[in-house]
Amino acid sequence: MLQISTPVKKTLLILFLTIIATFISLPNQIPVNLKLGKIDIQKNIVRPDINFKIGKFEIKKSFNLILGLDLAGGSHLVFEADTSNIDPDDVGNALDSLRDVIERRVNLFGVSEPVVQTSSFNGKDRIIVELPGVKDTKEAVNTIGKTAQLLFAEVPQSTESASFKLTDLTGADLSKASVAFDQQKNGNPVIQLQFSEEGAEKFEKITSENIGNPLAIILDNEVISAPIVQEVISGGQAVISGDFTLDQAKQLSLQLNAGALPLSINLVEEKTVEAILGTESVNKSIKAGFIGLSMVLLFMILSYGWLGVIADLGLIIFGVITLSLYKLIPVVLTLPGIAGFLLSVGMAVDSNILIFERYKEEKLRRNTQDALEVSFGRAWDSIRDANIASLVTAFILANPFDWSFLHTSGPVRGFAVTLASGIGISLFTGIYVSRNLLRVFVKEKKK
Repeated sequence: MLQISTPVKKTLLILFLTIIATFISLPNQIPVNLKLGKIDIQKNIVRPDINFKIGKFEIKKSFNLILGLDLAGGSHLVFEADTSNIDPDDVGNALDSLRDVIERRVNLFGVSEPVVQTSSFNGKDRIIVELPGVKDTKEAVNTIGKTAQLLFAEVPQSTESASFKLTDLTGADLSKASVAFDQQKNGNPVIQLQFSEEGAEKFEKITSENIGNPLAIILDNEVISAPIVQEVISGGQAVISGDFTLDQAKQLSLQLNAGALPLSINLVEEKTVEAILGTESVNKSIKAGFIGLSMVLLFMILSYGWLGVIADLGLIIFGVITLSLYKLIPVVLTLPGIAGFLLSVGMAVDSNILIFERYKEEKLRRNTQDALEVSFGRAWDSIRDANIASLVTAFILANPFDWSFLHTSGPVRGFAVTLASGIGISLFTGIYVSRNLLRVFVKEKKK
């Protein structure tokens, strides 16, 4: 019976992972121009997208590379929110609700990875919207700029097809929506509604007339919930229950508050951003990157011989896996993001250099295989400490908790995300991939 060693098994796993990553990394269309004698092939090879369905489980993925404003161009919009009528303690929730509504509205345009973020500075509360690829912003401004409209509608069951009958109860009558937990039954998350005095009277009348029927809650012409009226509800307090997860309950609460709060916004800045790098510049950048990478690969081979060949193979695998992750997550690729990727390439090479320099010392007193194992083990401490320091820097630049004393720029965060992901993948390729390839290579060499 054929016995496959552990390093060989791991190498086959690496090969399988690389093939999948290569498939994802390929462009949608690959032009093939081949003319050899009577053979003349002029066609485009189209990479198929992932699209399959098993029961209710469906996966659709196109694996397109998403470019940011500086590479693809687009629109930059800044809206200022009027929070003068909002309690200072509720301003944060109001802005979060507003951002949620704007994100949903922007998605209606089919924009790839829009950036919608809040900003509070010098007493001004703003919403910053970046729309990559959108040059004509007139329709977007008109849709985004309107105040959220929350409506309540009856759904009569007497007709064959459900139809909506709008009531006089609106978001203006809803004081607040919040997430709570059902203590009497199963402890599941529920949404508590608090109506104004006038809204309580309207709600009591509506519930008395619709016991057993759904009451549709409509935000911006979209039904976000349709709870069944169980009984007449008086006093202005109601609860929406169901099989909600905590995230779903929070999302519905935000949507309700978006329509409940009288928060209007005004456009204070609008500009169309041309792509900083045109097609020609991007092609030149790719060419320059290819030349630089080739020089690094050549340097590793000239300096470390067959060890450098393995390191180069690991570096290529690093690039393929990184690009595939950019498409899977997906990462909005900007010019600073490309810089973060290139920096992580250099750090991936650094790991191999530390290991190979240690190997030069260890091979003087050990055989080749033992020297490599010891080199990987002893170089790990230096590699770990260097990468932890870089990851801490990336964390600070990304500012995931939106700390006000740190930078919140989108391009800076893009640099941090690509740098951090590159560091993580470089550790995998530099330690796991290279080590197992070398184990197999050394074993083959001894035979």
